Amino acid sequence: MLQPATLNFLKALKKNNNKEWFEKNRKTYEAAKADYTDFVQKVINEFGKKNPAYSSMLAKNCLFRINRDVRFSKDKSPYKTNMGAYFNPGGKKATTAGFYFHCEPGQAFMGGGLWMPMPPQLSKIRQEIDYNYADFKKILANKKFKAVYGDLSRSAAYTLVRLPKGYEADNPAGDYLKLKSFVALSPMKDTDLSSKDLVKKTVAAFEALQPLIHFINHALAE
Repeated sequence: MLQPATLNFLKALKKNNNKEWFEKNRKTYEAAKADYTDFVQKVINEFGKKNPAYSSMLAKNCLFRINRDVRFSKDKSPYKTNMGAYFNPGGKKATTAGFYFHCEPGQAFMGGGLWMPMPPQLSKIRQEIDYNYADFKKILANKKFKAVYGDLSRSAAYTLVRLPKGYEADNPAGDYLKLKSFVALSPMKDTDLSSKDLVKKTVAAFEALQPLIHFINHALAE
């Protein structure tokens, strides 16, 4: 579970997103960061029991900085109002699929996959879905996957209006071939974040997503 103080800090930061307030509350931030780091490490330790590739990972290498890059943004708020962690043996900058946990009061979620891959990677994933659509459908139809995620995210911002070049209009995998990101997300309530079962539920959600991660990464390795 995450401590109420961690969530309260993020709520307060959203109302006071400026350097002066942050510096006055830096000790509170450090405590919240330590709490989140501890949670992330517990997830790694539990998930790593069945997935050895993740067992030696360190939480500190999974966490994203709270400072925002405002160079090309109209929003000049200096800090993120969330704490995020990416679970991938290749690190936060890996170009393979992995797992993600987003801690933000009112907007928390967990899940993973591969967000906005580059054209060569995108082409490989689409080709794998086209060639092995029966296997892909089985992954998405799995009871555990459907119970946690329902389906892949279909955000209009990351979906083509038409099928990509080279695919026929009647392709049975058409709805998935239009995707530009291959991610599955499960929204969470604030009460979930402070639940004593948070680590257990997170690990179970990652395990339900594992077949899709394998499918995507197999495609990239081809």
